Amino acid sequence: MPTGSADITLETPIERGDTSIATLRLRKPGSGELRGLSLTALLGMEVSAIIQLLPRITVPPITEVEAEALDPADLTACALEVADFLLPAARKPKAT
Repeated sequence: MPTGSADITLETPIERGDTSIATLRLRKPGSGELRGLSLTALLGMEVSAIIQLLPRITVPPITEVEAEALDPADLTACALEVADFLLPAARKPKAT
C-alpha cells in the first residue's frame, strides 16, 4: 500500500445526517484505486475524474454523491493533493 496522506479542512463541511464532516484525509491512491481513471484527467484536475476517485481514497469514506456536492474550493483543494500524490518526487518543485 502506498504511503502518504493529506488532511483537507473543508470550507463547507459535509452534512451526513446528524454528523458534520469538517476534515477529510486523502490517502495516496494505489494503482488499483486508479483503475478505470485517466492519469491525464487526474493530473489535469478534471472534475469527473476527481469525483470518481475521492470515494476510493477518503477517510472517512465519502460517497460519489457527497463528492459531487463538495464546495468548489474544497474540490480544488482535494484535486491539488491528488495531483501532488501522482507526481514523482523528481518532478515536484524543490522547496527553498
